[in-house]
Parts: sequence; structure tokens; C-alpha cells
Amino acid sequence: MQQTSTQYDAIIQNCRTLFQNKAKDYGTAWRILRLPSLTDQIFIKAQRIRSLQQNTTRKIDEGEQSEFIGIINYAVMALIQLERGVVEQPDLTEEEALSLYDEQVGKAKNLMEAKNHDYGEAWREMRVSSLTDLILQKLLRVKQIEDNQGRTIVSEGIAANYEDIINYAVFALIHLTPSL
Repeated sequence: MQQTSTQYDAIIQNCRTLFQNKAKDYGTAWRILRLPSLTDQIFIKAQRIRSLQQNTTRKIDEGEQSEFIGIINYAVMALIQLERGVVEQPDLTEEEALSLYDEQVGKAKNLMEAKNHDYGEAWREMRVSSLTDLILQKLLRVKQIEDNQGRTIVSEGIAANYEDIINYAVFALIHLTPSL
């Protein structure tokens, strides 16, 4: 489990660095995005990963790793939007955005550690393609909950699905990064 925690932190640090650099370039323009827009961005990335996994020909020279990083960062943005709400103009400094990023990632990591304890790190035996499919399934669930105006009867809410998406993407990146 300690190895997983260390690997998780390394993956997140890489994602956070990209998030920070984009905040320097673009500010926090993403704060205007409504939740369905973020869900759709994640969906596009997950669909592209699935396409890369199924097709032998690539027309864009970017692999799965950059898309998984994007999934993590967009899911963190979605969790921030869930808690803070959507705004008409960017309202966060880079430092505030990074603090909120760290807070959301911390919640996702705590969930991962609890589930890893109960499931015995079963994800280590999973294929990256299966993790991709689970991300897509979670996204379809989120889309349905969004279509239901956030109401569920017995299901976990949107935040739990986004946290799972973050964790599945981290697991995929651990599998895809042999140097970890």
C-alpha cells in the first residue's frame, strides 16, 4: 500500500504541475464551465483513449497518458465547481486554485486508500482498457444524474463518481508509467 501511495503522489504531482502551468497561461477561465461541459470534456478524453486502445492507426501524436492526465485535471475542476458553483468570470488566483486542487485530490486519495484496503489493490491486476471502460461507465452515470438534475434514489452522487474517475485514471497512469 505504501508503494501505491508513493506512486499516486508522483502521478498527481505531474498532473498538478500541468494544472499550475495552465493556470499561469490561462488563469482560471475554467471557472465559467458548467458541470455538463466538464463532464463532456472528460467524456471526449475517455472516448479518445478507448479509440487509441482499439485502433492501430493514430493521426495525432499524443498517447493515452496525456489524455488520462486531462481526465484527472478536468475531474478535479468538476469537483471544485460542485463545491463552489459556476461563476460568470474567473474568480480564483492561481494559489487559491491550487489549494482547492490539493483539497479535492486529498479527498480522492483518501477514498482510494479506503477502497484499496477493502479490495486489496485488485486494480493492479486490471488492464488499462478495463480502467478506461470503468471511467466511461462512471461518466455515463454522471451524465444521467445531471439529466436528473442531480437527484438519485439509491446511487452515490456526482462527486463520488468524479473521485472514482480520478482514481481510475491514476491507476491507469501507474500502469502506463513503468518507471514508477
